[in-house]
This record gives sequence, structure tokens and C-alpha cells, in this order.
Amino acid sequence: MMYDKEKALKLLRTGTQLPTATFRDGQGDAIRRIVEGKGRLLVVQKTGWGKSFVYFIATKLLRESGAGPALLISPLLALMRNQIAAAERMGVRAATINSDNKDDWTAVEGRLGKGDIDILLISPERLANERFRTQVLAGIAGQISLLVIDEAHCISDWGHDFRPHYRLLERIVKTLPPNLRLLATTATANNRVMDDLSAVLGPKLEVSRGDLNRTSLSLQTIRLPSQAERLAWLAEQLATLQGHGIIYTLTVRDANQVAEWLKTQGFNVEAYTGETGDRREQFEQALLNNQVKALVATTALGMGYDKPDLAFVIHFQMPGSVVAYYQQVGRAGRALESAYGVLLSGDEEEGITDWFIRSAFPTRQEVDDVLGALNEAPEGLSIPDLMTCVNMSKGRIEKTITALSLESPAPIAKQGTKWQLTAAELGEGFWARADRLTKLRRTELQQMQEYVSRPFGQHMGFLIDALDGDSSTVSPPSLPPLPEDVDQLLVREAEEFLCRTSLPIEPRKKWPVGGMPQYGIHTASTIPYQAQPGKALCVWGDAGWGGLVRQGKYHDGHFSDDLVAACVKMIQEWNPQPSPTWVTCVPSLRHPELVPNFAQRLAAALDLPFHMVITKTDARPEQKTMANSTQQARNIDGSLALNGQPIPSGPVLLVDDMVDSRWTLTVSAWLLRKNGSGAVWPMALSQTGHDE
Repeated sequence: MMYDKEKALKLLRTGTQLPTATFRDGQGDAIRRIVEGKGRLLVVQKTGWGKSFVYFIATKLLRESGAGPALLISPLLALMRNQIAAAERMGVRAATINSDNKDDWTAVEGRLGKGDIDILLISPERLANERFRTQVLAGIAGQISLLVIDEAHCISDWGHDFRPHYRLLERIVKTLPPNLRLLATTATANNRVMDDLSAVLGPKLEVSRGDLNRTSLSLQTIRLPSQAERLAWLAEQLATLQGHGIIYTLTVRDANQVAEWLKTQGFNVEAYTGETGDRREQFEQALLNNQVKALVATTALGMGYDKPDLAFVIHFQMPGSVVAYYQQVGRAGRALESAYGVLLSGDEEEGITDWFIRSAFPTRQEVDDVLGALNEAPEGLSIPDLMTCVNMSKGRIEKTITALSLESPAPIAKQGTKWQLTAAELGEGFWARADRLTKLRRTELQQMQEYVSRPFGQHMGFLIDALDGDSSTVSPPSLPPLPEDVDQLLVREAEEFLCRTSLPIEPRKKWPVGGMPQYGIHTASTIPYQAQPGKALCVWGDAGWGGLVRQGKYHDGHFSDDLVAACVKMIQEWNPQPSPTWVTCVPSLRHPELVPNFAQRLAAALDLPFHMVITKTDARPEQKTMANSTQQARNIDGSLALNGQPIPSGPVLLVDDMVDSRWTLTVSAWLLRKNGSGAVWPMALSQTGHDE
């Protein structure tokens, strides 16, 4: 098919809404190559170069010449709103089928059948869906004129954002006609990733690779070990930093905490995480419109978010790889002459990243447990069924199931809601790959640690070398470095803030699957005597009070008076109504004095009587050794009882040192209320940090 350069340029100007726009270096060539059907193409270009214009303009030109629809596979459907809006301006009819728009599926499928859709956007996970493959994909497979694989680095085992379902693409690509137009795009691929992609997407994969240098970005790293120091630094610098930006954190909890702190300092910011839900679009728009100073985000706001005039990207902690860091910091300064990319590095990041690396793949024990449970149940098991059979968290069960189901041939298959064993055995290749990737990720982490220790002015060159680019064109940063010292008064204020934040304890409302047989409950029915919403002082071991709780439990064998005072303050601010008229606590056979001693001192400080009315009937494994809520419920079943002391009738403060699954507090509250107490207000010193 002939390529019409004038028409392509007109589409670009319509899409960008810039009447004088011209193609960036390589953009027009990529479109021409696709339209003319000259083999398969991998485009590696930095964020903001305009990869989406390549596939949308090519789709429009192909459709106008009578070709069939294009299929785009992307992990970023939720973040492609800007790109889809540009496509629609160019007259490209784009539609999506994903887990968020189930109500639209039938209409989209109908429009596809009638030829009213130019490009269908789906997530890689959709390819694993049997109904989609047989009822939708099979119907249009023969007509597809172009297959686009966005964020193609996700295919690679080496890729920083490896998405297991991208492995299905390897099989799909192998079955495609060799002359099908195929375009793969990514902003971040080093030589290893490129070799991987050539093996999967070949034969004869052409590569169009741009310059990685970002002259507008002034990069800097600052080592500030404590969270309080970094919070203080952020508050001080945000007051003078021009423009708007993104502050990245490694965890959801940190995103919420950093946003909360900056709000107390008078900044207009919002936390943006995988848990933000329907407010995501509102927050993205607020940043686009410069209505917030910054979004404090996890990687949920990553690839695909497009605000060309972001003036800064600051990392609250160090990410786990150079590829991930380049991709995130590259959001800044795309349409500005200068922007800051600052990486703050602290003590907790290594533990977090290490956890991410360790938990990326299922362990041999987890695989054995899941396959063993399925072997015992020929009719199959759902995920809730598996939670009753194996001591693994729901997340770990899901990760194991996903990894096993994507093997070829797969040792398990899904029938309805249940998973069953197949005749296939799990090969050693599975473990070899997991092992290789784990080692690689440790090497990548080491590389990031080297990046942090580089002096000002050497960071861009380091990143480009690490990504196998050409660093010879790197020039010195255009902006001066930001100050590294921190106002000690602000640090103290941040320390107080970290000690002030408390966490909610949501009451459980239903008994677990199978009930609590030893208490005479045999179904997952509603709990008749529920606890009230409670409070935990901190997260175990975390900045703030968490370290002191850990020291008290495992080092001193005694919780300090400072923790008593902190809990008194928290209870006064919380002010539960009707207010407690007495205090009790959860007993322990392992540390019989620890919690009662603390609860008695707390009761005295609150000027309330203390009554020890609950007893532990037999020793059970510690709750933290139980990996999911069903196992934790079973572990508590029958192990708590009342000791025969009279139960005061007023509202009660129920004290424990740790809260994890909440089953201990749930059963304790049920026993108290069933036997005549008033409202039960649970209070714990800390959350374990991985409550389901």
C-alpha cells in the first residue's frame, strides 16, 4: 500500500492540535514502514516522543485504504485517556474491552462485527480470557491489519515491568502470518531486552532506536536515611520549586503518608495509588490543569501518563532498577527547557525492594502446596477453596496460579471458577527462569545503589550507559543542584507527625468460609456481636512509633511509658462514643505479662478500672505464621474463652499489642458482647503491615 505523507502530516496536526507540528526524527519513517507493510518494527524512543501517534496515524491510513481493524495490546488502558482523545480528533474510532467496562462489551463486540471500530485496545490479561479469545478474537483475527504491542519491554523476562500475561503474546505472535504488520513500542529497553524482543517478535524485527539523552533534565541524588529528614526536605523544597510535578514512593502506605504530611504543611497535593479507585481520572486531570502542586504516587501513575510540562519528578525512595527509574523520571521536562529529577534515598528502601524481589515468583514450597491441594481435589478448587487448604495468602495463591497457568504446556487449567490439574508436569525451565530473573534483579538493585552515590553532573551519563545508549552527547545539568541540608526544626515536626498518625481497624462483619466450628458456627454468616471500628497506633517497625513497639516486644519485654502516653493521646483524639468505662486485654501464653502490664498502665492513665476477663485455652502457632485470613480464623477457633470473672456491662476498650487478620479481636469482642458487655472498642499498638 502507498504511504501518503501529506495526509499523515495533516493527521498529526489535527491530533496534536498544533497547526505547525512536524514529525519528530523517525516518526514519519515508522508510519511509512508500517503502512507499506515492510516487516515487523520495534520502536524504542524516550517518553514523550509520540509513539501513540505512529500507531494511530498508521491505523487511520490503513483503514482509509480498506484494510481491517488494528489490535493494540497495552498494560496501560486506564492511563491512555489523552492518547485516545487525540486519536478521536483524527477520526480514529477506538474502543476498549477491559475489566472496568463490562457493561460495554456486547456493544463493542457488535460494532467490531459491523466494522465500526478502527482499533481495539485490550490488556494482555484479556488474552488469557477464554471467552475473549473464542468469541471476539477468533471473529476478527483474519481481518486484523496491524498488531501493536505497547510497552513491549513487558514481554521480556528482563523487562523492569514484567507482566506475566505478556508471555501469551509470544505464543500468539508465533501463530501470526509472517507478513502481518506488527509494531512494538517501548521507551525503555537495553540491549538484553532488545535481544529478547527480537527472539519473541521476530523473524527480521527492524529496530528504530532514538537518542536517550534528556538535555532538559537536571538529575540529582540525595541520601537522607530517615523518613522524617526526607519529609522535611520535601516540605522545604516544594515551597520554592517552580511548576508542578510527581513525587514517587515505593508503597501505597508511603504515598498516603507523604501526601498527608505535605497537606499539613499547606501544600495542595493528592495521593495517587492502585487504591485511589474512581478518583484516579479526577487527580490526573487536576495535575494536567495545574490545580495541584504534585501527585504523590506509586508506579500506578507511570507509563502512559502524559503531561509534557512537568517541572519535577522527585523519588521519596530509590526504585529497584535503572530501567524503572529512567522511565519514571522521564515524565519530567518533556516540553520545558529545564526540569528537576531528584532521587532521595533512605534506610527503608532496601528492605522494601528486597521484599519485591523475593516475592516476584512463587517458591517451590508454594507451588508444591497448590499442586498438592489440587491433586487431592479432582473436581478442582477455587481461590477461596485453596485458602482453606493451604497456608498461603490470597495474593501468593493468585501469583502461583497465574505463573503456573501461563506455562506451556500448563500444569493447571481453569474450568468455570475452579482450577484443576492437567496432565502436564511443571518443567525445570520454570525454576531456571525464576532463578535467573531474581539474580538479575539483585544486579539491577546494585546498579541503582551505584547511581545514588554518583556526584552531581554524572547521573544522566550513568543512566544512558546502563541502558546501552550513547552518552557522548550528555551536557552538564542546566539547573543548579537543590540544597541537601535539612531544617532541623522541620525534621522534629516531621518526627512528631510520624508519631501522630494512627490507623483504622475495620471490624470483621462475617465469619470465615466454614465458620468457627469449635464455637458452634458452621457457615460464613454475619457476626451478630461485632466490634466497633478500632485504632492501631502505628505500623510494626515503621517510622514513628513502630520501632519502639518492636523494641518493647522483642528486646525489652516491656512496652515503654512513652507508648502508654502516645496511646492516651490517640484515644483522646479518637474520642470513641459511647466512651469506654473499663479496660481489658487479649491474653497470650507466650508473653503472659507483656500486654496485661501495658493495658493496666493504660487503664490507670485513663483513670478506668482494668478487668482481666478473657483467657487463652490452649497454645496455638503465632498468628503471623498463618498466611491468610481463613487459616488465621481456624487458628483462633476455640482458643479464646471467658475466665468466669463478672463482665462489666459498660463499653470496653479491648487492648492488644499486634493486629494482623483481626480474628483475635473479632472473637474477643464477640465473647464480650455475647456475655453482656457494652460496645467493644479494639485498640492495638501496631498493625503488622500485611493485613489482607
